[in-house]
Amino acid sequence: MAKNFEVSALIPASPPAIYHAWLDSQSHSEMTGSPAQVSPDVGAEFSAWDGYIHGKNLELDPPRRILQAWRTTEFAASDPDSLLEVLFAPENGGTRVTLRHSNLPAHGDQYREGWVESYFTPMKAYFEG
Repeated sequence: MAKNFEVSALIPASPPAIYHAWLDSQSHSEMTGSPAQVSPDVGAEFSAWDGYIHGKNLELDPPRRILQAWRTTEFAASDPDSLLEVLFAPENGGTRVTLRHSNLPAHGDQYREGWVESYFTPMKAYFEG
């Protein structure tokens, strides 16, 4: 059975600033502290965390929403891509970033904490700095 979860955090920046950083290779790399190759184009492939994460942009609605086919090197070849929906909503002078991660394989619960440790925590520091 596929795993699904949602996590969110308040990030101290505007939705356009975070949306742009998510889809710009240099900014994404700086924001997470790890190499990334990303694109602001629908259909473009991406990689993050030095190739650990990869996928494709499926839908883009700047600066509100990103939908990606997403997988890691831990997925079995037979596992379908998961879906990652990233939502950006203004809140209290910053942005509520919500990640809806669905269609994950059996080990997919581990990514919930990964989003907090590898994205939300460094993103807060990046935008506060």
